[in-house]
Amino acid sequence: MIVFSLLNALKSQPFWVVGLFLLGILSFFRTFIALLRWVYVSFLRPAKNLKKFGSWALVTGPTDGIGKAFAFEFARKGLNLVLVGRNVDKLNDISKEIQSKYAKIETKKVVVDFSGDLNEGVNKMGEAIEELDVGILVNNVGVSYPYARFFHEVDDELLNNLIKVNVEGTTKVTQTVLPGMIRRKRGAIINIGSGAATVIPSDPLYAVYAASKAYIDQFSKCLHVEYKNKGIDVQCQVPLYVATKMASIKRSSFFVPSSTGYARAALRWIGYQPRCTPYWPHSLIWNLIYLLPEFAVDAYRFKFCLGIRKRGQLKDSRKKE
Repeated sequence: MIVFSLLNALKSQPFWVVGLFLLGILSFFRTFIALLRWVYVSFLRPAKNLKKFGSWALVTGPTDGIGKAFAFEFARKGLNLVLVGRNVDKLNDISKEIQSKYAKIETKKVVVDFSGDLNEGVNKMGEAIEELDVGILVNNVGVSYPYARFFHEVDDELLNNLIKVNVEGTTKVTQTVLPGMIRRKRGAIINIGSGAATVIPSDPLYAVYAASKAYIDQFSKCLHVEYKNKGIDVQCQVPLYVATKMASIKRSSFFVPSSTGYARAALRWIGYQPRCTPYWPHSLIWNLIYLLPEFAVDAYRFKFCLGIRKRGQLKDSRKKE
């Protein structure tokens, strides 16, 4: 009865009023459907069986933070691990730690200095995995600024490391692992991006870092299209702040998960969208940012990063005293 009453009332209204009403109804239903979809993918959608991709997972930067959490979560799911990092002692420690908790899990350690002779390290990695059924690759290794700084304050060493580790490292590891996935016609590649490149309009005082992560995002999207018909899923995961040493955050909170909290959420998204932010409170922040004017977000972020820069410079000056 209510619907019929509305239709009768609309008959006497001008055309533009009827049009606005219908647009409002359409907008409501689109928002409602989007909300239902978000609830489903965030809480109800089942995770894929990761063993269907292969029996081994390769993780770069596995000795700390998100990479370490990924390694433990894969081991918990029964996947063997190829651990790729630059510090042999830390690789040995993480390998022993995993095997003490998950005795049936095999681990292989490959030393690659992503800021050094990358070709030699990646070639060694290729030889190590040649006979392995590597079904999942997590390109997690990455570097950021020690603290926020203007572009003209970025020295050559930091500039080279940002590009070599974040861009070249991810590219060459993917290039090495991908052919085996193509032969087996299955696999999943997860590249760890950043909200600095995709969520916020800009990340002032972190320009090169944000640009390197923008490369990861576009690289992932292109590979997703190139290889989705070959049984290979390529995904860029976009975390916001996670409590890690790299982010200089010691304590987790509702909006800032621990590395383990993030990794557990991340595994549920493997094999789905080519770009995602797995930790659901992060997606709330993402949507909120999109509702705000870009100039306001830029102004807030610039002021926030200036504060980080000031504290970083103060810490540096104390070290020199």
